[in-house]
Amino acid sequence: MTPSIPISLNTKRPRGLEDLIAYIKSYNPDVDTDLITKAYLFSEKLHQGQKRTSGENYFQHPIEVAFIVAELQLDTGSIVTALLHDTVEDTVATLAEIEALFGPEITALVDGVTKISQISFQTSEEKQAENFRKMVFAMAKDLRVILVKLADRTHNMRTLQPLRPDKQARIAQETLDIYAPLANRLGLSAMKRELEDLSLRYTKPEIYYKLVTQVAKKIKERDQYTQDVLAMIEGALHEHGYHNIKVSGRPKHFYSIQKKMEKRNLTYEEVYDLTGFRIVLETVEQCYGVLGLIHSLWTPVPGRFKDYNAIPKANFYQSLHTTVIGPAGERIEIQIRTTAMHDTAERGIAAHWAYKEGKNVAQEASKFSWLNRLVEWNKDLQDPNEFLETVKLDLFSEDVYIFTPKGKVIEFPQGSSPVDFAYSVHSDLGHHCIGAKVNGRIVPLKHKLKSGDTVEILTSQNQTPHKDWLKIVKTSKAKNKIRQFIKTQAHESSKVMGEMILEKELKREDLKFKTLLKEGLLTEVAEGFSLKSVDELLSAIGYGKLSAKKVIGKLNLPSSKKSSEDLKEGKETTRPLQKIVEEASRKSTSRQGIKVKGIGDLLVHFARCCNPVPGDSVIGFITRGRGISVHSRKCPKVFDSDPHRLIDIEWDMAISAERSVKIRVICHDRPGLLADMSGVIKDQKANITRAQIGTTKDKKAVCLFTVSIKNLPHLSKILSTLEGIPGVISTERVQKKV
Repeated sequence: MTPSIPISLNTKRPRGLEDLIAYIKSYNPDVDTDLITKAYLFSEKLHQGQKRTSGENYFQHPIEVAFIVAELQLDTGSIVTALLHDTVEDTVATLAEIEALFGPEITALVDGVTKISQISFQTSEEKQAENFRKMVFAMAKDLRVILVKLADRTHNMRTLQPLRPDKQARIAQETLDIYAPLANRLGLSAMKRELEDLSLRYTKPEIYYKLVTQVAKKIKERDQYTQDVLAMIEGALHEHGYHNIKVSGRPKHFYSIQKKMEKRNLTYEEVYDLTGFRIVLETVEQCYGVLGLIHSLWTPVPGRFKDYNAIPKANFYQSLHTTVIGPAGERIEIQIRTTAMHDTAERGIAAHWAYKEGKNVAQEASKFSWLNRLVEWNKDLQDPNEFLETVKLDLFSEDVYIFTPKGKVIEFPQGSSPVDFAYSVHSDLGHHCIGAKVNGRIVPLKHKLKSGDTVEILTSQNQTPHKDWLKIVKTSKAKNKIRQFIKTQAHESSKVMGEMILEKELKREDLKFKTLLKEGLLTEVAEGFSLKSVDELLSAIGYGKLSAKKVIGKLNLPSSKKSSEDLKEGKETTRPLQKIVEEASRKSTSRQGIKVKGIGDLLVHFARCCNPVPGDSVIGFITRGRGISVHSRKCPKVFDSDPHRLIDIEWDMAISAERSVKIRVICHDRPGLLADMSGVIKDQKANITRAQIGTTKDKKAVCLFTVSIKNLPHLSKILSTLEGIPGVISTERVQKKV
């Protein structure tokens, strides 16, 4: 049985009204105690008799959320919202009642938190994208909404233990995917660390508790090392006249250790920098002085110094980071910052502009450029999958900082190219970009920029965007502008083609295109097909979505001009894409577990680029002569495809069709390990059709198995069971050809 080991911080807090008010007054003497008391009593009455899964009184939850919000030192409105945040969703209270008692501002905050709480991210891609939209707009309107929601999620994660394991895993994964990155983007590093550790505990309990045990075994040894290093740092600082300082060392949180082990294929024993050291001083000048002192004390590791003081992160984080070779040859990471920087690092946005009563929230929220970008670009994005990609790019990316020739600093996601830089300056500069000078040296478009680079864009009026650019750009703006240009060009080409097809068909009927256009008859036809303009009508003809005969049949002409039965609505020629679909349908012998909405059996094949399995969200691409190609909706090729050849499909759960999938297992080589892995896969009623074994330079084994599985849950069960085998470091699904 897995032991229960609490890791959350500040679990022993006072839980009463008096203690809550006293805590708030410690940072906000002007708190409206009457309003908080009113909200406290109102919520307590409404939640009376309600119990949590653990059996404790439900009202304990809003109290704890209010304390977490108070730790962020937010305003009275935020505290009141924390106390009321579940009243509309879980009690008989209404928004009208909240407004009558607490006013429109509190009502808007409670409504925002309620709506975010109702969002489910365990849905289809399109639904997930719409839910992201709701959350982004709620954040942009008033950031206090997401801060209260993050406090709510933090307490829920602290008290997840009583729930069923499957529910624990689902909530924890959602926290890891959405809320921990949000906390990071808002600069709430303490909250982010706690959410990540708690998520690891419930998503990968075997790994988490293994780390807990390994850390416990080394705790005395690590504590002694930490104390020795702290004594050396403090001694050196005092010797050089630095007295009003705070030096601390803390172990890295479990999630960061696990990610480092996974990324570098290390065992726990091979991870040396398990403790981070922090020096907090009074002034910026002292920070740089202490940095020089540390570098004279120990040898710095080349390439591991970062100055976030001169160039702060997008969430306002500032600090000096350096890694040095410390005592006993161990690498140690040291952060050097002022007291104000440290407050910002731990409390993020709340520290940067701690809410004062009556402060303009919308104006302060506008300082977050990444949030502004999401709201701005959302206006131009109609495809929900594109919006979802945009959100994830901006939410999860790490930043690099690039200089313009005039010295202005612009932030970009890691891996960005000169094309990203060009589009960040101006769309025309991006459209005509042919290369760049990086630090005075000419580089190609696919060159990856690094922090500190100075970039100058080279252009040509003959250059235009190409769809291959989508493979090298990282920023949402560049991707959106390139797609928009390509779609516009495709639209123009289809419009010209459509006009040619329609004119040719009109001549057969002794009709003139220009005359019909001038008299507005084509506009009437476009409206009849629910199209916005004649241009859209022509584009639809060019794409093959509409036949010219059907368009002519819709013309409001004298009967004498309708020359034959061919012009009647029922006699339209078959669309080219429809012909392909029908041909594929005739050739079909098996659906292979795929259903196409509105169409019968089809010839389908599964794309090798993403190799979807039952349970993946999929979409179909109508090929020429090969039926429907089934792709994962997350497949990059989908975004590069002609959108008019995409078709909605879904898995037919009535058909049990096994799919082959590749999995990679990284492990320590030992006798009998391959037999253990084969046995586990066999026990899960899966068949290995191919196996390939190799070793890395550091003598770890890399096993590639091709396994026949039933669906995604079946695959997840196999992977999680393999991870439990002694010696196995990590398992993953391989979706690209290896």
